Amino acid sequence: MDDLLPGFVAVEVAGAADFEGELLPAEAAHLSPRAVAGRRREFTAGRVAARRALGRLGVVGHPLTADNRAPVWPRGTTGSITHTAGYCAAAVARTPDVRAVGIDAERRTILPANVRASICLPEELEWCATRPGEDWWPAVHFSAKEVVYKLWSPIVGTWLDFHDARLTIDVETATWTARIDPRRLDTSPGAPDRFTGRFHVAPDLVRSAGVVPA
Repeated sequence: MDDLLPGFVAVEVAGAADFEGELLPAEAAHLSPRAVAGRRREFTAGRVAARRALGRLGVVGHPLTADNRAPVWPRGTTGSITHTAGYCAAAVARTPDVRAVGIDAERRTILPANVRASICLPEELEWCATRPGEDWWPAVHFSAKEVVYKLWSPIVGTWLDFHDARLTIDVETATWTARIDPRRLDTSPGAPDRFTGRFHVAPDLVRSAGVVPA
């Protein structure tokens, strides 16, 4: 994931042992006793990787508690965690450098038509249709828009729908730009009107990332 982010962002990809790692007591308290084994493994790997990334910034031993399921980062830092089947990563940075950092990973799959429509605007679906034989581009839109939300949320503090962001993809540079619907901006004074980031498509995995500079 560090190939998609500036050098001042500390990134850690979870290894196999991290899925069976140890949670700090304050972290374990935010994991539901009813959580299934897969959820426990993903939650654990994300917290272990995030604490290791924080350690690279000199922040050691700080538990990552949760607020509405989102990590609460130590003072002076911000970050993002992503996990999908068999893959988990965390990225953190200091707030003097960035206002927000977002990462997302998804399996490269062909999404059902109803899911594509819930994620992509009509013009985005039209663009995807111009890429014959590459039916996974809606999954790239999904991943990038997940990053947009992770950048929007800590700055604005409100929900952002998939259709509130219109994505433009540059295939040659592997970058994306998301422009926020002006109607959404009318209800969120001071919110950024666009976000930018990078993406990478592998045979089995789509990864996206972005930052909002300080």
